[in-house]
Amino acid sequence: MTTQSPVRPLAGRVAVITGASSGIGEASAEKLAALGAHVVVLARRVERLADLVVRIEKNGGQALAIAVDVTDAAAVQAAADRVAAELGGADLVFNNAGVMLPAPIEELARDQWQHQIDLNITGLMNVIGAFTPQLVEAAGERGVADLVNTSSIAAQNIYPNFAVYTATKAYVTHLSRHLRVELGPKNVRVAAIEPGIVGTELQSHVTDAGAQAWLAGAKETIEWLAPQDVAETIGFLATLPPRVNLQQITIMPTGQTS
Repeated sequence: MTTQSPVRPLAGRVAVITGASSGIGEASAEKLAALGAHVVVLARRVERLADLVVRIEKNGGQALAIAVDVTDAAAVQAAADRVAAELGGADLVFNNAGVMLPAPIEELARDQWQHQIDLNITGLMNVIGAFTPQLVEAAGERGVADLVNTSSIAAQNIYPNFAVYTATKAYVTHLSRHLRVELGPKNVRVAAIEPGIVGTELQSHVTDAGAQAWLAGAKETIEWLAPQDVAETIGFLATLPPRVNLQQITIMPTGQTS
């Protein structure tokens, strides 16, 4: 009796994941590696990345860790250059690094505003700028490449005290629609994924008492998504036939209504 090898539909692909040291990014790196992709994990926390690479390789996957702050454009470009030199370039980019820091606008928490803009918008653009040439080249050669940007249900809905965060996520969703129009004809699929509440480190960064109370109440009344739920969705997107592009995916806890 022969044992069938596991299906690895992403074998031969190179997937770059930002914000990979925890949460959705970490889970997605493990999922894409399990599907056969050679994953490149980007984040600031070197130790967490090293542990992730060990786990992926222990499970038969391939992974490369690059410590990088995505708000540093030169560092992101250097990471992209390394991916091109060592792996031939990326054909899947999961642009996932982000931060959520709610506060009433009247508190004038300018440092928090700027941090969210720097990471959620500027960092996102740094990654797009560094890796889009690789995606276009790969799509020309293979017939498909993927750019997936992490947005949020907050891009669509209104949450008091979350104004700056929700605005950054609305940017991500709207930008993704435009990029799909530009890059789709070049066989680069662009998708924005908009999760509802996911149990990640994002909640631990929240210092606003009102937002903390709202999150605590939500955790008592509904079962939140797990990072692995979103990772499964990323894997699904990447393994669709090249002719299929889901441009915007909202994934919600069953019990979350808004």
